[in-house]
Amino acid sequence: MPKSEQQKAKLLYLLQLLKERSDEAHPVPAKAMIDYLAARDIRVERKTIYADIEVLREFGYDIILNRSKKGGGYYLAEREFELPELKLLVDLVQSSKFITQKKSREFIKKLEGFASVYEARQLQRQVFVANRVKTENESIYYLVDEIYRAIDTGCMIAFQYVEMTPDKKERLKRGGKTYKVSPWALTWNDDCYYLIAYDHEAGIIKHYRVDRMHRITLLTEARKGQDEFRAFDPAAYCKKTFRMFAGEEEVVTLRFEESYSGIVFDRFGKEIPLHRKADGQFTISVPIMVSNQFFGWLAGLGTGVRVEAPARVVEEYQLFLKRILSQYEKSI
Repeated sequence: MPKSEQQKAKLLYLLQLLKERSDEAHPVPAKAMIDYLAARDIRVERKTIYADIEVLREFGYDIILNRSKKGGGYYLAEREFELPELKLLVDLVQSSKFITQKKSREFIKKLEGFASVYEARQLQRQVFVANRVKTENESIYYLVDEIYRAIDTGCMIAFQYVEMTPDKKERLKRGGKTYKVSPWALTWNDDCYYLIAYDHEAGIIKHYRVDRMHRITLLTEARKGQDEFRAFDPAAYCKKTFRMFAGEEEVVTLRFEESYSGIVFDRFGKEIPLHRKADGQFTISVPIMVSNQFFGWLAGLGTGVRVEAPARVVEEYQLFLKRILSQYEKSI
């Protein structure tokens, strides 16, 4: 590249230097900037550096002069992301089950580009998480994009759905029959992406794990279920399900010991009304998709919770516990 063309890139090189090599603890002296540009065949004087810094400031970059007896220099103070924000994003990427290990490394490498090389080392030290379960489905990112495209265009989709066998292989459900639904929303629950859609054949709202959806095709048919989704609240839907397992919806009354209030708020939100009892316990009444996963959650809380109503759910929970206990009674 001719020298004149290099000179045109002077401000870009200066900005690159500040982004990559400067932070509050590592300001870049004007002499280092001159040497950096000289290595790229750009000759400047100290006063030119001062003028260029002012141009970058006027453009909106927060460049601070750190005066110090040991030399001092300039650093880029405000970035797209602060270091604590980047650390949080790294943790989210690394802990997400639906993001593969390979893609996690790629994402984190890109996030490092928003920090100086010195701060990026702190991000690298956060990457290691032992034995973290991650998906192996590399295509999930494109599946999510296809689903969003279908939602934006308002069309139905077709796909195949898989399940895992004990020998760790995927098997098509329903003998490979194609599912055909109307997509309305994507939600994040229990570290997995779920599609919430309307099944017009069954006439109900269903959800599907995105990483188990294969060969998504956008159809020309307009999606259905407008009436069902007009007042649909994805957050409320997720609260009613446990680990996204469907079931018949019931308004269930639960009685808790007083010390369990934090657990209740974590699961159902602080806005849920609690009805205090004379003995210090409290009850709540919440819509629940009654399933074995819901009963498993109750069983994990032990004697600190009791199902009060309706009677049908009380009986189902009793039967759930008796069936588990019977397996151990037979072995004694």
